[in-house]
Amino acid sequence: MNRPAVTRRRAIQALGGLGVAAALPLSRAWAEAGGPSLSFLAVGDWGREGAFHQRAVAIRMGESARELNARFVISVGDNFYENGVAGVDDPAWQRSFETVYDAPSLQIPWHVALGNHDYRGNVQAQLDYTARSGRWRLPARWYTYRELTPDGAAVEFFVTDTSPMISGYYLERPETTNVSGQKANVPQQLAWLDEALAGSRADWKIVVGHHPIYAGVPRGSGVGRGSRLAELAAGDSPDLIAQLDPILQRHRVPLYLNGHNHDLQHTQHGATHFVCTGAGSKLADRCNPIGSDFCALRSGFVAVAVNRDRLRVAYRDHTGVELHVAEIRSASSMPVAHRRRHST
Repeated sequence: MNRPAVTRRRAIQALGGLGVAAALPLSRAWAEAGGPSLSFLAVGDWGREGAFHQRAVAIRMGESARELNARFVISVGDNFYENGVAGVDDPAWQRSFETVYDAPSLQIPWHVALGNHDYRGNVQAQLDYTARSGRWRLPARWYTYRELTPDGAAVEFFVTDTSPMISGYYLERPETTNVSGQKANVPQQLAWLDEALAGSRADWKIVVGHHPIYAGVPRGSGVGRGSRLAELAAGDSPDLIAQLDPILQRHRVPLYLNGHNHDLQHTQHGATHFVCTGAGSKLADRCNPIGSDFCALRSGFVAVAVNRDRLRVAYRDHTGVELHVAEIRSASSMPVAHRRRHST
């Protein structure tokens, strides 16, 4: 089993200290920089009937999916604002999904995670829409699927349901974020993930969840509670740090894709790179760059290209500007001595 480690990250040009870059097209040349690759897009926190740049992001996604010959899209949750959907016939399906992401290149599978706003509506309806749609794929609250890269590497995706893991939601009124009845399933889901990662022989293992585990200041930085840095680091999830991150680190998962924070961000803790793609529409008021390679308040998405040797993540905004590129190299592609230096 490969143990990926980072060897290069690229922030192309700084803007306001947040690492925003000059426009560069996402093309087949980008995807195949290290050889022919499996390409896909990931976006989150989007369903607003095209408003708050959602439509513009969708247009750029269509362009990128066409350029890269993207095989699928990952939605990291909060698929419909503010209150999920009422049923499979809810008008939001058309207004926020079908007629927004209407480019021919986006008529590909959408592998979907659930977010907290989805729990404000009818979660079962989002599962049931899988049988109605030719592209919506949400077969269960948590699930896994596999893909192959052009050079034969196996990539396995583990889609989790993080809202029931967040203790604060159980303090809210059920009509706000209704995770009632799901708390008992959390140990089962965590055991499933642990066992599935342990049993997987995929070359790359990618975990998807709605909520960020880390956003900003790394552990060991000396930042204390109540400090200005601690305030800027808001966005970390103590519940997921305690429950989910140990599983990722135990199995040396190289990439965790999430949303919830309405920004684009990249940070690393231990063996795992945390990529936030929660900028599918409305943005947050601030973005925390401390402890991150990159953080930007720009509506957008990420494009990912992966082959046996490397995984590349490009952040692209709603105007078509490439903001940042992060690259993870597979340990099997590096000389033994170099591999040992990166065996964190």
